[in-house]
Amino acid sequence: MWNIRDRSQTVFTMAEIIQLREFQQARRRAERRHDEQQSLERALQLMRDNLADAADELREAPTAEQPELLNRIEQLTAMIRYGMRMLIEPGDPGAAANGSPRR
Repeated sequence: MWNIRDRSQTVFTMAEIIQLREFQQARRRAERRHDEQQSLERALQLMRDNLADAADELREAPTAEQPELLNRIEQLTAMIRYGMRMLIEPGDPGAAANGSPRR
């Protein structure tokens, strides 16, 4: 027969196992968020570099090529803005304080 002491020890052990599993899951989620953020930062830097290249090309482009370059610049700018919004955590108090409108 189980006595109260054994049962309490079993419950305590199970609680420890559950808590350990929750800590492991939280750590894995944090690592994934960190990896995702680093990937997003690299993508943003690549888009910024492409934007700078497109702006350089626009300076010397013939008039016939300018609409296409302007379109590319507009698209890159929109993607960069979107990526920057994604970097801001939903609970970040600085997100609301920066004055940019949310869409």
